[in-house]
Amino acid sequence: MAERRLGNRLKEIRTAKGLTQTDLAALVGVSRKTINTVENSVFVPSTMLALALARTLETPVEALFFLIEDE
Repeated sequence: MAERRLGNRLKEIRTAKGLTQTDLAALVGVSRKTINTVENSVFVPSTMLALALARTLETPVEALFFLIEDE
């Protein structure tokens, strides 16, 4: 059975919007470290955080996060 993990394009979309990790963290109400750990796939965000990030970056949540199927 394939193992699933969460991939993300958070850094790519954040930088395209001209935001630093600190900027985005302030807008969403989390720490810069939280943004960093999500970007580096160390931390899987809650649904609430994923939706807040998508709303703040004005992008669909599916554009930020996706499933990776490892075989």
